[in-house]
Amino acid sequence: MPVAIVTGASRGLGLALTRALSQRGWTLAVDARDGAALSAASTGLDGVRALAGDVADEDHRRALVEAAGGPIDLLVNNASVLGPSPQPALADYPLAELRHVYEVNAIAPLALIQLALPSLTAGAAILDVTSDAAVEAYEGWGGYGSSKAALEQLTAILAAERPDLRVYSVDPGDMRTRMHQEAFPGEDISDRPPPEDSVPGLLALIEGELPSGRYRAADLAEAGLRS
Repeated sequence: MPVAIVTGASRGLGLALTRALSQRGWTLAVDARDGAALSAASTGLDGVRALAGDVADEDHRRALVEAAGGPIDLLVNNASVLGPSPQPALADYPLAELRHVYEVNAIAPLALIQLALPSLTAGAAILDVTSDAAVEAYEGWGGYGSSKAALEQLTAILAAERPDLRVYSVDPGDMRTRMHQEAFPGEDISDRPPPEDSVPGLLALIEGELPSGRYRAADLAEAGLRS
């Protein structure tokens, strides 16, 4: 059975993808900061080993790779933090908070990749979940958006350095998740699609043979429907 690591799997996109991979027979090591939520979310899923912890913690990252065992066929860096809510302008952004956002959203994914690389199979896939805020200059999104821009550049350079792997940045699009609600406090986001709608696009990368690069989940899903 193929083996994967998925971070941030207690809710939202991480949970939706974990469920889909479990149904496809994958063996999974997954994590989230909220241990109770992670345990409840993973109960009843076949082949899933859940570890509570923070991806910004080195010991936790090592434990996650060890839990996956190996060889590892897929690493999904999905865990991230928004930062302060409401999101402040850059002129007022608390620098300690900004450092934490970068630590979780950009440094931790690379650190986890570094640990997992010796166990990755030839042609394994790395999916770094990003955002349109990485490429669009939205007012108030300076912290989160710039951290995701950093992640995208790290991903692109890793792809150039490791042509033996499939290395992807994937923008899942707007989703009806808790993080998205935190980004728009007090607003009604019920018109956003559920995270499950983004999963087919991610599966197209995981199960396909597309070259390394940046992709939008919606485009991949639409291409699958047309094929």
